Amino acid sequence: MKSLYDFNYEEMSELALEHGWKKFRGHQIFQWLYRKRVTSIDDMSDLSKDTREVLKENYQLKPLELRDKQVSSDGTCKYLFALEDGSLIESVLMQFDYGKSICVTSQVGCNMACAFCASGLTKKKRNLTSGEMVAQVLYVQQDLDKTQDRLSHIVVMGTGEPFDNYENVMNFLSTVNHDRGLGIGARHITISTCGVVPKIYEFSKEHTQYNLAVSLHAPNNELRNELMPINKAYPLEELMKAIHQYASENNRRLTFEYILLKGVNDQKVHVDQLAKLMKGLNAYVNLIPYNAVDENGFKGVKYEEAMVFYDALMKKGVRCTIRKEHGADIDAACGQLRVKHLRKEKEMER
Repeated sequence: MKSLYDFNYEEMSELALEHGWKKFRGHQIFQWLYRKRVTSIDDMSDLSKDTREVLKENYQLKPLELRDKQVSSDGTCKYLFALEDGSLIESVLMQFDYGKSICVTSQVGCNMACAFCASGLTKKKRNLTSGEMVAQVLYVQQDLDKTQDRLSHIVVMGTGEPFDNYENVMNFLSTVNHDRGLGIGARHITISTCGVVPKIYEFSKEHTQYNLAVSLHAPNNELRNELMPINKAYPLEELMKAIHQYASENNRRLTFEYILLKGVNDQKVHVDQLAKLMKGLNAYVNLIPYNAVDENGFKGVKYEEAMVFYDALMKKGVRCTIRKEHGADIDAACGQLRVKHLRKEKEMER
């Protein structure tokens, strides 16, 4: 049965018409979901009993089931949710000076198999529906409602490759961005891709105000092939061509994500190669501290070493930042908490 969360505003209006109701009925349902944030169709009190019965017979409104929640000393909260089919996913709430940001998961598992990433330890089981992504944001917002706080930013950077689930992700963003939905501004929403080139071209033509972040992590093909298998399908030359096309069609600043791995991608030669890739782009490089994953064997650099890399890039004229580390005292790496629980389940089955 389809979830009411799967319908964006326009689709909700069409749903109302399909049932022989006035278009305004779709507006009412949408308001109940995202402004009043009810978790039961029965709570939609200004709908007739017959209308509510039709909704219950045809659609579900099932919140996510919380399986675990970890809270870091820096305020970062990691949520482990169970979906209706029992699949586990993670969402992360991060605290910044500029507001509260949620990192949303777009797939159960991930097929990108990046060598350093906990998400890649479990293969993709399926795509999330747009409603399952909406439900992550709603659950965290309802948690914040208790203290009268509000989500201000969304990053689609959790487990999975968002551009491998393109239609559902774009539908999800339509709902959370809509001024009658959660009303989170497009410029406060970021989608991350590891380089699915055809979808970058498609996204270029959307002409949205969403931010695009590219998970780069290596400035040459040889190293990127080792760290990110997708580079074998879409090497840097093809990726950067798509990025330049996006930049020419959209007046938006790009972000390149670059995890610093000790002794792997943090040398002077990498600074030079990275600066060459950034030439002519309105972009900045976000240098990311690495949260170690036991199974992968990579190590992160110390802050002082990251600053050396940062300074060298800045001298080359590349704008960059060092991302503040979040959740260092919990299972902070993307997918880490989920993998931990899956491991426990397997041990219990033995």
